Amino acid sequence: MACADSLRVGAAARWRLSDRHLASGQSVKPQLNSVRYNDWREVDAAPLSTFAPVMPVSVIVPCYQTPAETLARTLAALECQTYPRRLFEVVIVDDGSVPPLAPPATRLDVRMARQERCGFGLARARNTGAAAANGDILLFLDSDVLADRRWIAAHARWHHAMADALTVGFTSYASVAGLSPASIRQRCGALADLFPARTLDPSWLEGHMLRTNDLTSTHDDPFRAIGGGNFGIGRDFYGAVGGSDESFVDWGLEDIELAYRAYAHGGLLVPNRGAFAIHQGRWDEAGNRRGNRSQRKKAASLIAHRSLRAGLPVQNYQVPSHVVTLHVADLPPESIIGTVANLLADREPDLVVRVATEQESVSAALRSRFGEDSRLRLRSEGAALDEFPTAAFHLALPGTVRFANDLVFRLRALLGDAVAASATLDSGAEVSIARTWALHRSRRTGRRLDELGSVRRLSANALEIADDATRASDGCSFVARWRTLGAIFLLSGWTPVRRLLAIARWQASNPRRAMWRYLWWTGRRKALGWLAWRRRGDA
Repeated sequence: MACADSLRVGAAARWRLSDRHLASGQSVKPQLNSVRYNDWREVDAAPLSTFAPVMPVSVIVPCYQTPAETLARTLAALECQTYPRRLFEVVIVDDGSVPPLAPPATRLDVRMARQERCGFGLARARNTGAAAANGDILLFLDSDVLADRRWIAAHARWHHAMADALTVGFTSYASVAGLSPASIRQRCGALADLFPARTLDPSWLEGHMLRTNDLTSTHDDPFRAIGGGNFGIGRDFYGAVGGSDESFVDWGLEDIELAYRAYAHGGLLVPNRGAFAIHQGRWDEAGNRRGNRSQRKKAASLIAHRSLRAGLPVQNYQVPSHVVTLHVADLPPESIIGTVANLLADREPDLVVRVATEQESVSAALRSRFGEDSRLRLRSEGAALDEFPTAAFHLALPGTVRFANDLVFRLRALLGDAVAASATLDSGAEVSIARTWALHRSRRTGRRLDELGSVRRLSANALEIADDATRASDGCSFVARWRTLGAIFLLSGWTPVRRLLAIARWQASNPRRAMWRYLWWTGRRKALGWLAWRRRGDA
């Protein structure tokens, strides 16, 4: 991240924004969100009509070869903001324009930050702007987007209420031919009033709003509704999630990836219709689709969601969807190898198996057996949530567990839209799966998982899981079941009802499987009888 030059344009800056904020004697402490799922409606944010701004805001405007007239219109719209001018600044980041960008004259508190051009530098420009900013709230606005007069206030009111929110504004698209900065600056009323004879293309967010009930449903992909040209985030939370990913050096999906990390860290994604803006130019559907397609493989490696990974060949993604932590305690290596092998052979291949052990003999045995599989991680300390903070799901298994195939796949299916699910073994140990965002939010707020969403209790029998000790004690009974089945068949005959009773007694721990066995045997008998009848008919 480069910030080679920094200068102030417009009004002279005597204090930093934060100094002005402290000198005013006012303070506000945003709270951490503890809502269920992503239901932002539970947050008590002040309505715009009564909102009293206190926190300083930095509006970050990344630019590259932006025409002077375009940027002049953008700044003219920001001059009309209802947010107190003493509480906000504008940071323009020039991504290596040639010649260097010269900002238009403005009455705003504007600073320039410049960085060298290294490919498509939008993500890097956002980080450069965030590093140069003084505000507690960061608002990101594309250089060709006109903000409505209440745009800053509409974003800021949510960040006054929550420390870990990401707000996305709604942007329409229109031609601005013939529209001057002076006409924007001198208008009365809403920004949309300047476009009476022009067609406003609606925001592309509306489709996601309809699908997810304005991001309040239990869908696990609200991050797909975040657009980079009009969004806001707290300065501290932006740093906590790692800022924008500067490895994106082509256009497309860098904003979705940032939103995914904010969501995975338990942040609240808020659709903000009050933060309305108009893009200078009509909507280009084909161009947006081309850009997203070109970046899909890169984004798929970083965003652990099926919407990005569907149709792509299975690979070891940088961010796995499932992290399985196996607590092996002091178990011998040979008893662990089989469990790890079953996990790595799961029907759900998008996973990492994390073996928590301090035994060097266990680590050596696993390296010898699975040395070429990068999905195996050996760790003796630290939390899985810290090592894989943006994986979609975290699973925990005791080392003594024994299970049928595809346990990860079945746990994910049984989880449904709940935030967590678990099954208790006879020994008291638990097998569990939980969504990463809920674990982060629970850790930050101290809330239980069942306060953040529904939690499901699963049956160990239904999952076909057991402890080693349970399996050992069942060894004799397993042989005894076969003997009992044979004895019952000999004594009871072969009528369907008696056969069903025999199988049910044999598989008493799993009646569903007993029923399927009965149906399979009965269907096979009928099929063989039908074939025999046909042969007699042909003869």
